Amino acid sequence: MLGEGCCPKREDFGLRTADCGFQRSPGRRVAAGLLAVVLLAGGCSAEKPKPPAKADAKAARKAELVRRVDKALAAAASFLVAKQSDDGAWRSETYGCFRDGPELTPHVLSALFFLPQGGEAVQPTFERGASFMMGLVTKDGAIDAGPRGLNFPVLTAGSASRVIVLGKKDAPHARARAAWLGYLRERQLAEANGWVPKDPEYGGWGFSIEVPKKPQGGLRHERFFESNMVATLFGIAALRSLKVPLDDPIYEKVLVFVKRCQNFSDNAAKGDPMFDDGGFFFTPGDAAQNKAGVAGKDKWGVTRFHSYGSMTADGLRALIRCGLPLNHPRVVAARRWLEVNFAVDNNPGTFAKDREVLRNATYYYYCWSLAHAMIAVGTDEVLTDKGGVKWAEALAEELVARQKPDGTWRNVYTDAKEDDPLVSTPWAASALAICRSVLTGQQAAGGRPCLAETPDSKSHQIPDSR
Repeated sequence: MLGEGCCPKREDFGLRTADCGFQRSPGRRVAAGLLAVVLLAGGCSAEKPKPPAKADAKAARKAELVRRVDKALAAAASFLVAKQSDDGAWRSETYGCFRDGPELTPHVLSALFFLPQGGEAVQPTFERGASFMMGLVTKDGAIDAGPRGLNFPVLTAGSASRVIVLGKKDAPHARARAAWLGYLRERQLAEANGWVPKDPEYGGWGFSIEVPKKPQGGLRHERFFESNMVATLFGIAALRSLKVPLDDPIYEKVLVFVKRCQNFSDNAAKGDPMFDDGGFFFTPGDAAQNKAGVAGKDKWGVTRFHSYGSMTADGLRALIRCGLPLNHPRVVAARRWLEVNFAVDNNPGTFAKDREVLRNATYYYYCWSLAHAMIAVGTDEVLTDKGGVKWAEALAEELVARQKPDGTWRNVYTDAKEDDPLVSTPWAASALAICRSVLTGQQAAGGRPCLAETPDSKSHQIPDSR
Protein backbone atom coordinates (compact mmCIF):
# COMPACT_ATOMS: atom_id res chain seq x y z
CA MET A 1 0.00 0.00 0.00
CA LEU A 2 5.55 0.87 -0.67
CA GLY A 3 18.35 -5.30 -7.05
CA GLU A 4 21.81 -5.12 -6.95
CA GLY A 5 24.52 -6.93 -5.06
CA CYS A 6 24.20 -10.43 -3.65
CA CYS A 7 25.53 -9.55 -0.19
CA PRO A 8 24.20 -6.11 0.81
CA LYS A 9 25.67 -4.45 3.85
CA ARG A 10 23.58 -2.87 6.57
CA GLU A 11 25.14 0.44 5.62
CA ASP A 12 23.44 0.11 2.21
CA PHE A 13 20.13 0.57 4.03
CA GLY A 14 21.48 3.56 5.94
CA LEU A 15 21.99 1.40 9.04
CA ARG A 16 24.93 0.80 11.35
CA THR A 17 26.01 -2.79 11.89
CA ALA A 18 26.77 -2.09 15.53
CA ASP A 19 23.16 -1.10 16.04
CA CYS A 20 21.83 -4.39 14.64
CA GLY A 21 19.93 -2.72 11.84
CA PHE A 22 18.74 0.38 13.63
CA GLN A 23 19.95 3.90 14.31
CA ARG A 24 19.35 5.54 17.63
CA SER A 25 17.62 8.89 17.26
CA PRO A 26 19.75 12.01 17.92
CA GLY A 27 17.44 12.99 20.76
CA ARG A 28 18.46 9.94 22.78
CA ARG A 29 22.17 10.63 22.35
CA VAL A 30 21.74 14.27 23.38
CA ALA A 31 19.63 13.29 26.37
CA ALA A 32 22.23 10.73 27.45
CA GLY A 33 25.00 13.32 27.19
CA LEU A 34 23.08 15.87 29.22
CA LEU A 35 22.37 13.27 31.88
CA ALA A 36 26.08 12.48 32.18
CA VAL A 37 26.92 16.19 32.60
CA VAL A 38 24.30 16.60 35.31
CA LEU A 39 25.57 13.57 37.22
CA LEU A 40 29.19 14.73 37.10
CA ALA A 41 28.28 18.28 38.09
CA GLY A 42 26.41 16.92 41.08
CA GLY A 43 29.49 15.08 42.29
CA CYS A 44 27.98 11.66 41.74
CA SER A 45 30.41 8.86 42.44
CA ALA A 46 30.71 5.59 40.60
CA GLU A 47 28.45 4.04 43.22
CA LYS A 48 25.14 5.39 42.03
CA PRO A 49 21.96 4.64 43.92
CA LYS A 50 19.98 1.82 42.37
CA PRO A 51 16.85 2.91 40.48
CA PRO A 52 13.54 1.91 41.96
CA ALA A 53 12.60 -1.71 41.42
CA LYS A 54 9.37 -0.60 39.73
CA ALA A 55 11.30 1.32 37.07
CA ASP A 56 13.60 -1.66 36.55
CA ALA A 57 10.64 -3.95 36.06
CA LYS A 58 9.04 -1.56 33.58
CA ALA A 59 12.24 -1.30 31.55
CA ALA A 60 12.60 -5.07 31.58
CA ARG A 61 9.04 -5.53 30.32
CA LYS A 62 9.60 -3.08 27.51
CA ALA A 63 12.89 -4.73 26.52
CA GLU A 64 11.18 -8.11 26.45
CA LEU A 65 8.36 -6.70 24.32
CA VAL A 66 10.87 -5.24 21.85
CA ARG A 67 12.60 -8.62 21.67
CA ARG A 68 9.30 -10.30 20.81
CA VAL A 69 8.48 -7.59 18.28
CA ASP A 70 11.82 -8.12 16.53
CA LYS A 71 11.21 -11.86 16.43
CA ALA A 72 7.75 -11.30 14.94
CA LEU A 73 9.03 -8.85 12.33
CA ALA A 74 11.86 -11.21 11.36
CA ALA A 75 9.34 -13.99 10.80
CA ALA A 76 7.07 -11.70 8.78
CA ALA A 77 9.98 -10.55 6.61
CA SER A 78 11.04 -14.15 5.97
CA PHE A 79 7.52 -15.05 4.85
CA LEU A 80 7.29 -12.06 2.49
CA VAL A 81 10.72 -12.70 1.00
CA ALA A 82 9.85 -16.35 0.38
CA LYS A 83 6.63 -15.45 -1.44
CA GLN A 84 8.24 -13.26 -4.10
CA SER A 85 7.85 -14.54 -7.67
CA ASP A 86 10.83 -14.91 -9.99
CA ASP A 87 9.94 -11.70 -11.84
CA GLY A 88 10.01 -9.68 -8.59
CA ALA A 89 6.26 -9.48 -8.04
CA TRP A 90 3.99 -10.86 -5.33
CA ARG A 91 0.87 -12.77 -6.32
CA SER A 92 -2.00 -13.99 -4.21
CA GLU A 93 -2.61 -17.67 -3.71
CA THR A 94 -6.11 -16.84 -2.47
CA TYR A 95 -7.72 -14.23 -4.74
CA GLY A 96 -7.68 -13.97 -8.51
CA CYS A 97 -7.85 -10.18 -8.47
CA PHE A 98 -4.46 -10.12 -6.75
CA ARG A 99 -2.65 -12.56 -9.04
CA ASP A 100 -1.41 -10.25 -11.78
CA GLY A 101 1.45 -8.71 -9.77
CA PRO A 102 0.95 -4.91 -9.73
CA GLU A 103 -1.75 -4.97 -7.03
CA LEU A 104 0.14 -6.71 -4.22
CA THR A 105 3.74 -5.85 -5.08
CA PRO A 106 3.84 -2.21 -3.89
CA HIS A 107 1.75 -3.20 -0.87
CA VAL A 108 4.35 -5.74 0.21
CA LEU A 109 7.26 -3.43 -0.62
CA SER A 110 5.86 -0.66 1.58
CA ALA A 111 6.24 -2.99 4.57
CA LEU A 112 9.34 -4.94 3.60
CA PHE A 113 11.60 -1.91 3.24
CA PHE A 114 11.19 -1.21 6.95
CA LEU A 115 11.92 -4.74 8.17
CA PRO A 116 15.71 -4.98 8.60
CA GLN A 117 15.00 -7.83 11.02
CA GLY A 118 14.69 -9.97 7.89
CA GLY A 119 18.45 -9.83 7.33
CA GLU A 120 20.46 -9.54 4.15
CA ALA A 121 17.73 -11.00 1.95
CA VAL A 122 15.51 -7.95 2.40
CA GLN A 123 17.37 -5.45 0.23
CA PRO A 124 17.75 -7.51 -2.97
CA THR A 125 14.16 -8.70 -2.59
CA PHE A 126 12.98 -5.12 -2.27
CA GLU A 127 15.00 -4.00 -5.28
CA ARG A 128 13.60 -6.79 -7.47
CA GLY A 129 10.09 -5.74 -6.50
CA ALA A 130 10.78 -2.07 -7.22
CA SER A 131 12.24 -3.07 -10.60
CA PHE A 132 9.05 -4.97 -11.41
CA MET A 133 6.95 -1.85 -10.78
CA MET A 134 9.38 0.31 -12.77
CA GLY A 135 9.03 -2.13 -15.65
CA LEU A 136 5.37 -1.15 -16.01
CA VAL A 137 6.43 2.37 -17.04
CA THR A 138 6.66 2.76 -20.83
CA LYS A 139 9.33 4.72 -22.71
CA ASP A 140 6.95 7.65 -23.13
CA GLY A 141 6.24 7.82 -19.38
CA ALA A 142 2.85 6.12 -19.40
CA ILE A 143 1.75 3.12 -17.33
CA ASP A 144 1.27 -0.22 -19.06
CA ALA A 145 -1.77 -1.44 -17.14
CA GLY A 146 -2.32 -4.47 -19.35
CA PRO A 147 -5.28 -5.25 -21.62
CA ARG A 148 -7.85 -5.16 -18.81
CA GLY A 149 -6.33 -2.41 -16.69
CA LEU A 150 -5.36 -2.59 -13.04
CA ASN A 151 -7.93 -3.95 -10.62
CA PHE A 152 -7.18 -1.25 -8.03
CA PRO A 153 -5.47 1.53 -10.01
CA VAL A 154 -5.46 4.20 -7.32
CA LEU A 155 -4.19 1.96 -4.53
CA THR A 156 -1.52 0.52 -6.83
CA ALA A 157 -0.39 3.89 -8.17
CA GLY A 158 -0.48 5.54 -4.76
CA SER A 159 1.77 2.88 -3.25
CA ALA A 160 4.03 2.48 -6.30
CA SER A 161 4.80 6.18 -6.52
CA ARG A 162 6.12 6.06 -2.94
CA VAL A 163 7.95 2.76 -2.70
CA ILE A 164 9.86 3.05 -5.97
CA VAL A 165 12.08 5.78 -4.53
CA LEU A 166 12.53 4.39 -1.03
CA GLY A 167 15.70 2.52 -1.94
CA LYS A 168 17.08 4.57 -4.83
CA LYS A 169 16.38 8.15 -5.84
CA ASP A 170 18.28 8.38 -9.13
CA ALA A 171 16.80 9.72 -12.38
CA PRO A 172 15.23 6.44 -13.60
CA HIS A 173 13.49 5.90 -10.26
CA ALA A 174 12.33 9.54 -10.13
CA ARG A 175 10.98 9.20 -13.68
CA ALA A 176 9.04 6.08 -12.73
CA ARG A 177 7.63 7.77 -9.65
CA ALA A 178 6.45 10.72 -11.73
CA ALA A 179 4.73 8.34 -14.16
CA TRP A 180 2.84 6.57 -11.40
CA LEU A 181 1.86 9.87 -9.81
CA GLY A 182 0.58 11.17 -13.16
CA TYR A 183 -1.46 8.00 -13.56
CA LEU A 184 -2.97 8.61 -10.12
CA ARG A 185 -3.66 12.32 -10.61
CA GLU A 186 -5.66 11.75 -13.77
CA ARG A 187 -8.04 9.61 -11.71
CA GLN A 188 -9.07 12.30 -9.24
CA LEU A 189 -12.76 13.14 -9.36
CA ALA A 190 -12.23 16.82 -10.15
CA GLU A 191 -12.80 19.34 -12.95
CA ALA A 192 -10.60 17.56 -15.50
CA ASN A 193 -13.02 14.62 -15.35
CA GLY A 194 -16.17 16.72 -15.33
CA TRP A 195 -16.80 16.89 -11.57
CA VAL A 196 -17.69 20.13 -9.77
CA PRO A 197 -17.58 21.06 -6.06
CA LYS A 198 -21.30 20.50 -5.52
CA ASP A 199 -20.94 16.83 -6.49
CA PRO A 200 -20.70 14.59 -3.40
CA GLU A 201 -17.82 12.70 -5.05
CA TYR A 202 -15.79 15.82 -5.88
CA GLY A 203 -12.16 16.06 -4.83
CA GLY A 204 -11.35 12.47 -3.88
CA TRP A 205 -10.36 9.20 -5.50
CA GLY A 206 -12.30 5.97 -5.83
CA PHE A 207 -11.94 2.36 -6.96
CA SER A 208 -12.93 2.81 -10.61
CA ILE A 209 -10.80 0.80 -13.03
CA GLU A 210 -11.31 3.38 -15.77
CA VAL A 211 -10.60 7.09 -15.55
CA PRO A 212 -13.68 8.34 -13.63
CA LYS A 213 -15.31 10.68 -16.13
CA LYS A 214 -18.57 12.11 -14.81
CA PRO A 215 -21.56 10.42 -16.50
CA GLN A 216 -23.58 12.72 -18.68
CA GLY A 217 -27.30 12.90 -19.33
CA GLY A 218 -28.35 11.29 -16.08
CA LEU A 219 -26.56 8.02 -16.81
CA ARG A 220 -25.49 6.00 -13.79
CA HIS A 221 -21.84 5.26 -13.22
CA GLU A 222 -20.35 1.87 -12.39
CA ARG A 223 -20.28 0.51 -8.84
CA PHE A 224 -17.46 1.78 -6.61
CA PHE A 225 -16.92 4.67 -9.04
CA GLU A 226 -17.41 7.31 -6.34
CA SER A 227 -14.70 8.74 -4.09
CA ASN A 228 -13.96 7.03 -0.79
CA MET A 229 -11.65 7.66 2.17
CA VAL A 230 -9.28 4.74 1.55
CA ALA A 231 -8.46 5.57 -2.07
CA THR A 232 -8.31 9.27 -1.22
CA LEU A 233 -5.79 8.67 1.57
CA PHE A 234 -3.56 6.78 -0.88
CA GLY A 235 -3.81 9.70 -3.27
CA ILE A 236 -2.81 12.17 -0.57
CA ALA A 237 0.12 10.00 0.52
CA ALA A 238 1.47 9.95 -3.03
CA LEU A 239 1.22 13.73 -3.32
CA ARG A 240 3.08 14.23 -0.06
CA SER A 241 5.72 11.67 -0.99
CA LEU A 242 6.48 13.66 -4.14
CA LYS A 243 6.53 16.79 -1.96
CA VAL A 244 3.73 18.52 -3.85
CA PRO A 245 3.59 21.83 -1.93
CA LEU A 246 0.65 22.41 0.37
CA ASP A 247 -0.29 25.58 -1.49
CA ASP A 248 -1.10 23.47 -4.57
CA PRO A 249 -4.86 23.78 -5.28
CA ILE A 250 -5.18 19.99 -5.37
CA TYR A 251 -5.25 19.82 -1.56
CA GLU A 252 -8.20 22.20 -1.33
CA LYS A 253 -10.09 19.95 -3.72
CA VAL A 254 -9.20 16.87 -1.70
CA LEU A 255 -10.32 18.53 1.53
CA VAL A 256 -13.76 19.18 0.07
CA PHE A 257 -14.32 15.43 -0.10
CA VAL A 258 -12.51 14.54 3.13
CA LYS A 259 -14.65 16.96 5.14
CA ARG A 260 -17.81 15.39 3.71
CA CYS A 261 -16.80 12.10 5.30
CA GLN A 262 -16.48 13.54 8.81
CA ASN A 263 -19.33 13.70 11.29
CA PHE A 264 -18.54 17.30 12.10
CA SER A 265 -19.93 20.73 11.26
CA ASP A 266 -17.82 23.88 10.95
CA ASN A 267 -20.96 25.80 11.88
CA ALA A 268 -22.51 24.49 15.10
CA ALA A 269 -25.86 26.04 14.19
CA LYS A 270 -26.01 23.81 11.10
CA GLY A 271 -24.82 20.66 12.82
CA ASP A 272 -26.46 18.07 15.02
CA PRO A 273 -24.67 17.03 18.23
CA MET A 274 -26.49 13.70 18.13
CA PHE A 275 -24.37 12.72 15.12
CA ASP A 276 -21.42 15.12 15.05
CA ASP A 277 -18.95 13.06 17.09
CA GLY A 278 -15.86 14.00 15.04
CA GLY A 279 -15.37 10.54 13.54
CA PHE A 280 -15.28 9.51 9.88
CA PHE A 281 -17.06 7.10 7.57
CA PHE A 282 -16.10 5.61 4.19
CA THR A 283 -18.12 7.62 1.68
CA PRO A 284 -21.14 9.95 1.69
CA GLY A 285 -24.35 8.84 0.05
CA ASP A 286 -23.87 5.06 -0.09
CA ALA A 287 -25.10 3.13 2.92
CA ALA A 288 -23.90 -0.21 1.54
CA GLN A 289 -20.24 0.81 1.43
CA ASN A 290 -20.13 2.28 4.93
CA LYS A 291 -19.31 -0.76 7.02
CA ALA A 292 -20.75 0.61 10.27
CA GLY A 293 -24.07 1.39 8.59
CA VAL A 294 -26.67 4.12 8.91
CA ALA A 295 -26.84 6.03 12.19
CA GLY A 296 -30.17 7.72 11.40
CA LYS A 297 -31.48 11.04 10.10
CA ASP A 298 -30.34 14.26 11.70
CA LYS A 299 -32.55 17.22 12.58
CA TRP A 300 -32.22 18.46 9.01
CA GLY A 301 -33.48 15.18 7.57
CA VAL A 302 -30.08 14.13 6.23
CA THR A 303 -29.10 10.46 6.42
CA ARG A 304 -26.04 10.10 8.62
CA PHE A 305 -23.56 7.26 8.96
CA HIS A 306 -21.83 5.80 12.00
CA SER A 307 -18.21 6.78 12.61
CA TYR A 308 -15.76 3.91 12.96
CA GLY A 309 -12.10 3.36 13.75
CA SER A 310 -10.41 2.56 10.46
CA MET A 311 -12.05 5.47 8.67
CA THR A 312 -11.46 7.91 11.53
CA ALA A 313 -7.75 7.03 11.54
CA ASP A 314 -7.71 7.59 7.77
CA GLY A 315 -9.61 10.84 8.12
CA LEU A 316 -7.33 12.23 10.81
CA ARG A 317 -4.28 11.48 8.69
CA ALA A 318 -5.93 13.02 5.62
CA LEU A 319 -6.75 16.27 7.42
CA ILE A 320 -3.18 16.64 8.67
CA ARG A 321 -1.52 15.65 5.39
CA CYS A 322 -3.66 18.21 3.55
CA GLY A 323 -2.24 20.92 5.79
CA LEU A 324 -4.67 21.42 8.66
CA PRO A 325 -2.80 22.18 11.92
CA LEU A 326 -3.01 19.90 14.94
CA ASN A 327 -5.16 22.43 16.79
CA HIS A 328 -7.73 22.75 14.01
CA PRO A 329 -11.21 21.87 15.36
CA ARG A 330 -11.65 19.08 12.84
CA VAL A 331 -8.29 17.53 13.71
CA VAL A 332 -8.96 17.84 17.43
CA ALA A 333 -12.40 16.24 17.04
CA ALA A 334 -11.07 13.29 15.02
CA ARG A 335 -8.21 12.71 17.42
CA ARG A 336 -10.56 12.82 20.38
CA TRP A 337 -12.83 10.26 18.74
CA LEU A 338 -9.89 7.86 18.35
CA GLU A 339 -8.86 8.36 21.97
CA VAL A 340 -12.31 7.96 23.48
CA ASN A 341 -12.95 4.89 21.36
CA PHE A 342 -9.39 3.55 21.51
CA ALA A 343 -9.11 -0.20 21.03
CA VAL A 344 -6.47 -2.60 19.78
CA ASP A 345 -8.53 -5.80 19.81
CA ASN A 346 -11.23 -4.62 17.41
CA ASN A 347 -12.17 -1.92 14.91
CA PRO A 348 -14.04 0.46 17.26
CA GLY A 349 -17.23 2.38 16.71
CA THR A 350 -20.97 1.87 16.81
CA PHE A 351 -22.02 -0.64 14.16
CA ALA A 352 -25.60 -1.23 13.13
CA LYS A 353 -26.84 -4.65 14.23
CA ASP A 354 -26.79 -6.03 10.70
CA ARG A 355 -23.26 -4.67 10.18
CA GLU A 356 -21.60 -6.04 13.29
CA VAL A 357 -20.18 -8.91 11.26
CA LEU A 358 -18.18 -6.34 9.26
CA ARG A 359 -16.58 -4.67 12.27
CA ASN A 360 -13.30 -6.56 12.10
CA ALA A 361 -13.22 -7.30 8.38
CA THR A 362 -10.63 -4.54 8.09
CA TYR A 363 -8.97 -5.12 11.47
CA TYR A 364 -5.36 -5.17 10.23
CA TYR A 365 -5.97 -2.16 8.01
CA TYR A 366 -7.29 -0.38 11.11
CA CYS A 367 -4.15 -1.26 13.08
CA TRP A 368 -1.96 0.08 10.26
CA SER A 369 -3.87 3.34 9.92
CA LEU A 370 -4.17 3.81 13.70
CA ALA A 371 -0.39 3.56 14.12
CA HIS A 372 0.15 6.13 11.38
CA ALA A 373 -2.49 8.43 12.85
CA MET A 374 -0.79 8.40 16.25
CA ILE A 375 2.54 9.22 14.57
CA ALA A 376 0.88 12.05 12.64
CA VAL A 377 -0.33 13.73 15.86
CA GLY A 378 3.02 13.06 17.58
CA THR A 379 1.88 11.25 20.70
CA ASP A 380 2.92 8.06 22.46
CA GLU A 381 -0.08 8.08 24.80
CA VAL A 382 -3.82 8.27 24.19
CA LEU A 383 -6.11 9.77 26.79
CA THR A 384 -9.07 7.46 27.08
CA ASP A 385 -12.00 7.84 29.47
CA LYS A 386 -10.22 5.32 31.72
CA GLY A 387 -6.91 7.17 31.71
CA GLY A 388 -3.73 7.29 29.65
CA VAL A 389 -2.68 4.31 27.52
CA LYS A 390 0.69 3.79 25.84
CA TRP A 391 -0.79 2.93 22.48
CA ALA A 392 2.36 1.45 20.93
CA GLU A 393 2.79 -1.02 23.79
CA ALA A 394 -0.85 -2.04 23.69
CA LEU A 395 -0.94 -2.44 19.91
CA ALA A 396 2.38 -4.30 19.79
CA GLU A 397 1.24 -6.79 22.42
CA GLU A 398 -1.96 -7.47 20.51
CA LEU A 399 -0.28 -7.90 17.13
CA VAL A 400 2.48 -10.17 18.44
CA ALA A 401 -0.15 -12.36 20.08
CA ARG A 402 -2.12 -12.66 16.84
CA GLN A 403 0.77 -13.69 14.59
CA LYS A 404 0.64 -17.19 13.14
CA PRO A 405 3.54 -19.65 13.54
CA ASP A 406 4.54 -19.18 9.88
CA GLY A 407 5.12 -15.45 10.42
CA THR A 408 1.85 -14.29 8.87
CA TRP A 409 -1.25 -12.52 10.06
CA ARG A 410 -4.60 -13.68 8.73
CA ASN A 411 -8.10 -12.41 9.38
CA VAL A 412 -10.95 -14.85 9.85
CA TYR A 413 -13.20 -12.44 7.96
CA THR A 414 -13.11 -12.33 4.15
CA ASP A 415 -14.98 -9.13 3.28
CA ALA A 416 -11.79 -7.06 2.84
CA LYS A 417 -9.68 -10.06 1.75
CA GLU A 418 -7.60 -9.92 4.92
CA ASP A 419 -7.80 -13.70 5.11
CA ASP A 420 -5.08 -13.56 2.44
CA PRO A 421 -1.74 -13.36 4.32
CA LEU A 422 -0.23 -11.24 1.53
CA VAL A 423 -2.91 -8.64 2.27
CA SER A 424 -2.95 -8.71 6.07
CA THR A 425 0.72 -9.40 6.83
CA PRO A 426 2.05 -6.15 5.30
CA TRP A 427 -0.61 -4.17 7.20
CA ALA A 428 0.25 -5.82 10.51
CA ALA A 429 4.02 -5.79 10.04
CA SER A 430 4.01 -2.10 9.11
CA ALA A 431 1.94 -1.26 12.19
CA LEU A 432 4.27 -3.33 14.38
CA ALA A 433 7.37 -1.64 12.93
CA ILE A 434 5.87 1.73 13.83
CA CYS A 435 5.19 0.51 17.36
CA ARG A 436 8.84 -0.52 17.66
CA SER A 437 10.05 2.91 16.58
CA VAL A 438 7.90 4.51 19.27
CA LEU A 439 8.94 2.04 21.95
CA THR A 440 12.67 2.43 21.31
CA GLY A 441 13.20 5.76 19.57
CA GLN A 442 15.08 3.81 16.90
CA GLN A 443 14.21 4.32 13.28
CA ALA A 444 14.61 1.48 10.80
CA ALA A 445 15.89 1.58 7.23
CA GLY A 446 14.65 4.68 5.41
CA GLY A 447 13.86 6.61 8.59
CA ARG A 448 10.15 6.74 9.31
CA PRO A 449 8.08 3.58 9.07
CA CYS A 450 6.17 5.26 6.24
CA LEU A 451 7.75 7.91 4.07
CA ALA A 452 4.40 9.51 3.33
CA GLU A 453 3.83 10.15 7.02
CA THR A 454 7.16 11.93 7.57
CA PRO A 455 6.13 15.06 9.50
CA ASP A 456 6.87 18.58 8.35
CA SER A 457 7.50 20.01 11.79
CA LYS A 458 9.14 18.99 15.03
CA SER A 459 5.79 18.86 16.75
CA HIS A 460 4.93 15.80 14.62
CA GLN A 461 8.06 13.78 15.28
CA ILE A 462 7.99 10.24 16.57
CA PRO A 463 8.17 10.68 20.34
CA ASP A 464 11.17 9.48 22.29
CA SER A 465 9.24 7.10 24.52
CA ARG A 466 11.62 6.42 27.34
